[in-house]
Amino acid sequence: MAAVVLLRGAAPGRGGLAWSGRLRAAPRHRLAHGSSRHGSDAEGGAAWSCFPLGERALVRVRGPESAPFLLGLLTNELPLPGPADGAASAPASAGYAHFLNVQGRTLYDVILYRVPEHPNQAPAFLLECDSSVLGALQKHLALHKIRRKVTVEQCPELCVWALLPPSPEEAGTAALLRGQESAAILTPDPRTACMGWRLLAQDEGPALVSGGRLGDLQDYHRHRYQQGVPEGVHDLPPGVALPLESNLAFMNGVSFTKGCYIGQELTARTYHMGVIRKRLFPIQILGPLPVGGIAPGSTVLTESGQAAGKYRAGQGDVGLALLQAEKIKGPLHIRTAESGRVALTVSVPDWWPTTTK
Repeated sequence: MAAVVLLRGAAPGRGGLAWSGRLRAAPRHRLAHGSSRHGSDAEGGAAWSCFPLGERALVRVRGPESAPFLLGLLTNELPLPGPADGAASAPASAGYAHFLNVQGRTLYDVILYRVPEHPNQAPAFLLECDSSVLGALQKHLALHKIRRKVTVEQCPELCVWALLPPSPEEAGTAALLRGQESAAILTPDPRTACMGWRLLAQDEGPALVSGGRLGDLQDYHRHRYQQGVPEGVHDLPPGVALPLESNLAFMNGVSFTKGCYIGQELTARTYHMGVIRKRLFPIQILGPLPVGGIAPGSTVLTESGQAAGKYRAGQGDVGLALLQAEKIKGPLHIRTAESGRVALTVSVPDWWPTTTK
């Protein structure tokens, strides 16, 4: 599990700890970013694009029984606790997982942050989810809490940021916490290295990253779709998406050795059968886009008119489609509401296991 850096406001030499970290994510193509800039470039010239993810929200789960409570609901193991307070490295960690329904279909995708623990303090976790299902996730947790000693509450004081470097060559390092007095949690995105880092902070993200620049949110989503990374209810419709077809295993989001959790049976059986005929693939639309865009659920067709899958979601000319793996190499198209025909191409991300390519 990748380490997380906790940033504290106490500067060196003032009687407190000051932790900083190095960013080393490496997307495979250059990212555009906005002109808004906070601070000077990091040493080496790398400038990090910081994207405020207003469509993501946080739920805090804390209490002495929070760990076993979450283990019975999530597809993955919990992030491991870091070293004891006062150790050299930062005591925090993060992971990725889904909540499933009893039929084994995805309800909510979450990035799970383990909050650093202090002596005599009960374990606490932050769950990053789609903000549109914040209330539904709280109800889901309350439904299964029963009599456990667990508190579930929203965490509006922290905002979620995504951090991406402009290119692998310019990633370099970034100095964090330049005199800031608020706390923040910084972690590599647990899904894949090409998605950079996640930052939870009260302050603006660019102000915490040397050379940080406020990025255009459309650039973040375009990058995410090009890398084939689903996020939120549009990409993973609750009660519809299947976790392994959504590449949960590729994104380090499922454990096949942990104890029982809701929806485990179908997921485990599918995995051990070793056959996943459909997957979410990144796609790109060729030619002019329809005036009204492409409707989610539109059928993707082969050259001969056979159904190859369905368009899931996207932005502009890039997106995701659930497709039969055996049909992605031939010409594909979508028929639009205007009776037009839009061609598309399918790609296999470089970060996927080579056995799937």
